Amino acid sequence: MLRIPALAILSALSLVASASSASISADRSPGIPRNPGNPFHAFDLRCEYAKNPIGIDSAHPRLSWKLESSRRGDEQTAYRIRAATDAGLLRRGAPDMWDSGHVMGSQSIGVAYAGKLLQSGRRVFWTVQVWDREGRKSRESAPSWWEMGLVEGRDWQGHWIGDGRPAPAKDEEFYGDRPAPCFRREFVVKRPMRRARAYVTGLGYYEMTLNGQRVGDHLLDPAWTNYDRRVFYSSYDVSKLLKQGRNAAGLLLGNGWYNTLPLRIFSRFNLRTILPTGEPRALLQLNIEYDDGSREAVVTDENWRVAESPIRSNSLYLGEIYDARKEMRDWDLAGFDDHAWKTAAQVDAPKGKLMPQPLPPIRAGKLMQPVKVTEPKPGLYIVDMGQNFAGVAAFRFNAPAGTTVKIRYAELLNPDGTLNPLTSVAGQIKNGNGGPGAPPIAWQTDTYICKGGGPESCTPRFTWHGFRYIEISGLSSPPSLSSIVGHPLHSDVESVGEFACSNPLFNRIQEMVRWTILSNIFSVESDCPHRERLGYGGDIVAAGEAIIYNFDMSRFYSKAVDDLADSVRPNGGMTETAPFVGIADESLGEGAGPIGWGTAFPHLQWQLYQYYGDRAPLTTYYDMTRAWIRLLESRADGGILVNGISDHESLVPKPVPLTGTAFYYYNVELAARIAGTLMHNADLARYETLAQSIRAAFNGRFLKPETGAYFTGTQACQAFALYMDLAPPAQKQEALAVLVRDIMDNHKGHLTTGIFGTKYMLNALTDTGRADVAYELANQKTFPGWGYMLENGATTLWEHWAKEERVYSHNHPMFGSISEWFFKGLAGIRLADAGVEGMRQIRIAPNVVGDLTWVRASYDSVRGRISSAWKRDGGSFVLEVAVPPGIQAAVEVPANDPTSVKEANLLARDAEGVKYVGARNGSAIFHVGSGVYRFTSVLPQK
Repeated sequence: MLRIPALAILSALSLVASASSASISADRSPGIPRNPGNPFHAFDLRCEYAKNPIGIDSAHPRLSWKLESSRRGDEQTAYRIRAATDAGLLRRGAPDMWDSGHVMGSQSIGVAYAGKLLQSGRRVFWTVQVWDREGRKSRESAPSWWEMGLVEGRDWQGHWIGDGRPAPAKDEEFYGDRPAPCFRREFVVKRPMRRARAYVTGLGYYEMTLNGQRVGDHLLDPAWTNYDRRVFYSSYDVSKLLKQGRNAAGLLLGNGWYNTLPLRIFSRFNLRTILPTGEPRALLQLNIEYDDGSREAVVTDENWRVAESPIRSNSLYLGEIYDARKEMRDWDLAGFDDHAWKTAAQVDAPKGKLMPQPLPPIRAGKLMQPVKVTEPKPGLYIVDMGQNFAGVAAFRFNAPAGTTVKIRYAELLNPDGTLNPLTSVAGQIKNGNGGPGAPPIAWQTDTYICKGGGPESCTPRFTWHGFRYIEISGLSSPPSLSSIVGHPLHSDVESVGEFACSNPLFNRIQEMVRWTILSNIFSVESDCPHRERLGYGGDIVAAGEAIIYNFDMSRFYSKAVDDLADSVRPNGGMTETAPFVGIADESLGEGAGPIGWGTAFPHLQWQLYQYYGDRAPLTTYYDMTRAWIRLLESRADGGILVNGISDHESLVPKPVPLTGTAFYYYNVELAARIAGTLMHNADLARYETLAQSIRAAFNGRFLKPETGAYFTGTQACQAFALYMDLAPPAQKQEALAVLVRDIMDNHKGHLTTGIFGTKYMLNALTDTGRADVAYELANQKTFPGWGYMLENGATTLWEHWAKEERVYSHNHPMFGSISEWFFKGLAGIRLADAGVEGMRQIRIAPNVVGDLTWVRASYDSVRGRISSAWKRDGGSFVLEVAVPPGIQAAVEVPANDPTSVKEANLLARDAEGVKYVGARNGSAIFHVGSGVYRFTSVLPQK
């Protein structure tokens, strides 16, 4: 049989995916150093923002580390990096690759390796020593390492292979029986082996085995890209999977995004005519290094054999059909008789550059058990997983051979308890509008045909679904709860943020946001995990900062910027989705998307710089950023840009001219910051002048000076003007008053904003001293709001504020900006200003609002853990803060009398490492360096 050990494999993978749990750890106490007694030292060493990565292709990899100290106000004044081919050389003080020497400075992020030439496959061990503020040298860090991939194209010795099958001539033929190909090859390991590395990729997706064991724990690999520009491969240490003597390698290929069906998404967009496509193909190089120093490579070539697998069809959108009767036992073990198999065909390589996969792979998360099985109709079984999520389910069946089990997935149920899949139908294909051969309704469906003879396992391999409920038909008796397991899947981004507070509703909202985020990061940040699965830029602009506070997005978002750059249009415009699938609503011409969605390009570059200190995208794509601004200039008239989808999902009419112009201003402001950072002074001056002219035009066109209202005076209008600092200083209070009146008087504490206005309004209210109003908005349980979603059964965020069960997705991250506000507005953890690099300066400015009695949050920044935990009891207030070395913080402590604030048992102004700098808006402001601080005060009287 063809062994595809689905349940066992995914169960094992769940143990290694530490970032997959969306739960909040309410017991974790922020603010305490990991090792409070240790002196100044470096830890958490990373190369290219990853821990011990295999498969680096940069000639000068960027090295980073975090700092820790038991002393307040410590900071790095110098560092020394040593690198060697063996950790033992480092222990002996004899680095043979690089010794940076004693380098003065505080840089701990992005230090470029400057040692000997890095060859393919080379593993480099490295350590760092740091000097503290008094010039004292730390102990050397524990060694870390990175390993090079195949650095040059000529290092690849094999060829791309496929099964030689031609693509169908007609669209309808794509929907027939088109089995996934599986490939095998036997080879001999001739003598004792030192190590082995596998470098492998397959389009659209692949799985590799050695001697019957799966290689690695990546799923749905490689990450989706524009395959005409980039194709990713992964690198694996497979030394323990090989043995001396005969071995066998296996490859199984899925269609993925490379061999998509010709479905007409939204009745219009045929991905086969837009995306680079082709029949499945694979490339493998298995490098074997023997103890005697000799080397050998096993590569994909004409020596491989190919056959049809039991996966009879597989589609990202429509699911898989698996016929277990066609399994072949031991097909990927040495000695298997493959005489009936065909010789693999050498096929053309995709056009894109072959490069190591730079972002975290998709992995399986924590196992989920179903909570209920019902039978709303005879023989129709409904499984409730208890949580909406993205991933797959694993099943155990025991049925006669030939039994066909149909499995459908959905987010909702109908009133009679049957499945309601309408919110997750692929591409809104519901009325036979999917093109020739497409099903009348594009359900998420898997089909399993049993082989009989005892219990058997079923898990789809090359697709994923977005669902809470599963419909099973074809069985003679209901499945047991123990026979079904859910496996959340997502790019394995590290969890870095925790938030909890005394308001149970907010904790539930935070949980809901995290589940939604994880459901929508499958190598691109998708809009939903079922209906579209596309990388919309607008979702990034609206929710990206919330996602950064919760997960380490340094590598994921760097890849997203690359995707946007790879999709740029001939006129310099940015696309609505990246990779580009042809959607260009409110286009700026030549396929460029609307301005709010194109804003993701400079916006993401700047956030990578702000939060992670990553300057590379700013430099790499500077010319593209300038071209994007030139396009916006050419479409504007007198500083006004009437373009865009505006405040998407707004509950009131959208102010297109205002939002288009505000986004225009914001893009120019970003371009000015980038130009200034890169010392392009002429561009800086030009962009600053242009921004001021747009600002003047914006106020001249939209501001009503007598009232402070902008344009139609909606919440979005006021929020855009305030958040983007477009309102003149003399008019800000009037503009704020208009906003507050509309919220509190016109809408009884409720919002009317869409995806952008919501983010901007929460932040603008907080920044202007009205966090109390933001709290009122967030705390509503009636329509519209996050609480309303929860009250109506949501476990992930909806696409639309209203409860809708026929069209709109129930797992959409666009309104996730509320989590950003939890961290910034309530816990108060935020950047000091817009120009900060790598969170070097921050503010901790909590807001004591509503009925909250405590808040605690932590954020594992690129420089170390930042935490803020406060509580109040009557009029007394306690704020505990932790700041890592490398960061300077302004701490704002609410106080009735700023001069009476204490830190520990002293007046704060007299405490070690604490500098009082003044008072503002009812808070005393202190500057602190690294350390743990405990401030106490008496709250201002209301």
